[in-house]
Amino acid sequence: MRSRTVRTRPAAALALLTAAAAVLGAGAPSGAAPGTTRTAQQAQQALQEQKDGCKPVPVPPSATDGPSVKAIKSKGVLVIGVDQNSYHWGARNPNTGNLEGFDIDLAKRIGRDVMGDEKKVVLKPVATADRIPALTSTDGSGVDLIVRTMTINCDNLDKVAFSQPYFNIKQRVLVPHSSKAANVDDAITGKTVCAASGSVAWKVLDAKRTAKRIVQVDNQLDCLVRMQLGQVDATMTDDELAAGQSAQDQTVRLVDGFEQPETIGVAMRQDRTDLTARVNQVISDFYRDRGWENSFEKWVQPYLPDGSKDPSLYWPVN
Repeated sequence: MRSRTVRTRPAAALALLTAAAAVLGAGAPSGAAPGTTRTAQQAQQALQEQKDGCKPVPVPPSATDGPSVKAIKSKGVLVIGVDQNSYHWGARNPNTGNLEGFDIDLAKRIGRDVMGDEKKVVLKPVATADRIPALTSTDGSGVDLIVRTMTINCDNLDKVAFSQPYFNIKQRVLVPHSSKAANVDDAITGKTVCAASGSVAWKVLDAKRTAKRIVQVDNQLDCLVRMQLGQVDATMTDDELAAGQSAQDQTVRLVDGFEQPETIGVAMRQDRTDLTARVNQVISDFYRDRGWENSFEKWVQPYLPDGSKDPSLYWPVN
């Protein structure tokens, strides 16, 4: 499965962008497109085609509450799984105790628009490995959505559905400021490089086979600690998380270049097509009214390298 995912993800990402462009056109829509109502059988068939070909299902945005959304409103609370350890994406502010970051802004916007009352939204911290189990749980302990830098790739598409993509990401490399590395190859060739176990970064490093040694950790922040202690020469991770780590620790920097372009989206159960449509509407509105750009400028842009700060590089339609 690893080789299949690494080999096909660029095509999957391209298909995703094409699908999103078809839904969004040149900008962000407001409301469902006419003639896009699906039967349950059509939705199931589309999901199977998605699994077989590793292609996303383009679900047009809709402000209409379908059965899944009505069920969530009936229970009185929307539970959204988020991160609490990724600085500037989903992290708990030690001074206030509040969760904050780019993904938190999006999660709050989804909660507000869907439920109409922020008090009816619960942001529930979920570990990386628990994201899919939290979505598919049937014992009442799970979540309705995951907004947690979750990559839209073949492995994940087998298990969950995704919204339209809301952020372009790439694999970037962090090094100490003292490193003389000028690009990705400089930073990893013949070096000890850290990556989270099972992550795309680990798969890229494993496929390249130029690192002297790959150190695997359970939590991405452990890589930053190991680099601070001088135990590894570099860290590979998603560029949005890398930007957060460089903001968290001013002694590290991102090098030029990237690997493995991808996209991230909001994840949910595959049998909730109407919820996907409702979330797509919120994402479209979030972009159209500049909420997306304002959040990007606050949490991400200041910590990206020069030449990589243009927000149009990160909005998938562009």
